Amino acid sequence: MISLVIPIYNEEQVIDELLRRSLAALEKTGQAFEVIMVDDGSTDGSLQKLLQVHNEDKRVKVLELSRNFGHQAAFTAGLRQSLGDYTVMMDGDLQDMPELIGPMYEKMMSGQYDIVNGYRTSRAETGFRAFLFMVFHKLFAFILDNREAENMGNFSMLNRPALEALKQLKEKTRYLPGLRSYVGFRQGSLDYDREARAEGKAKMRLKHLMGLAADAIFSFSRLPIKVCFYLGLVGIVVFGLAGIVLLFEEPTTPLTHDYKSILVGLYFLGSVQLAFIGIIGEYVFKGYKETQNRPMYFVRKAYVD
Repeated sequence: MISLVIPIYNEEQVIDELLRRSLAALEKTGQAFEVIMVDDGSTDGSLQKLLQVHNEDKRVKVLELSRNFGHQAAFTAGLRQSLGDYTVMMDGDLQDMPELIGPMYEKMMSGQYDIVNGYRTSRAETGFRAFLFMVFHKLFAFILDNREAENMGNFSMLNRPALEALKQLKEKTRYLPGLRSYVGFRQGSLDYDREARAEGKAKMRLKHLMGLAADAIFSFSRLPIKVCFYLGLVGIVVFGLAGIVLLFEEPTTPLTHDYKSILVGLYFLGSVQLAFIGIIGEYVFKGYKETQNRPMYFVRKAYVD
């Protein structure tokens, strides 16, 4: 059986087309399947539409979360509900094409792979948003030491052993594309062009995207701490040498100018220290969140029968 997991947040305009294309793609595989739609606290008519489809087709199951817990938490809820031998992760905005589920399944059936990742050869975003995506994915690929990760997102298919390994990871702050890379297994990719949104505007605002990027970077790398450390060493060397030079230099400027130079240096160092404290604080806060051991989400009601 194939399980398709799709998180939904205020996608009322897209749901009919999303399910029509998804069901058609799954039926073409010739396998039994289930579609797990996770409503992540939608405030439009998304839940009502999902329940209407569920009442007409029991292959479509709905998890209603108690509030908006975020994209990665919604995916996690759906993955834990999955009963399939193969599980597909797909966003709900139709930028990832449901028609690719069949080719993913065929590639999985070759027996060479445990995970097949969608590999974006192009993407429809433009402007500043596209620039931020490019910077983040290049940086994250560098952190993972995996160039292919630069063009991989949530769209993927996992077999049962790979999914069970993924479910064993208990951290609350999570970035699932990174966790898929972490669990290993035999991974392949399927090239595709990522399309523009079918309807409406992107639901993840810039601050949420920035937060997700921070979660990914701080969860998988010591790079920010290492940058702080090396910049600190450079600062010690540079300002140490500058201090030695000043000790032996004849005063040639008015005293007031010296004071201004000292103040500028102090303000600069103070700003750098605040930035470093913020980076360290981010790691400490993420550790604190993990020790709280709060559930990632709550399911208000599961429509799975």
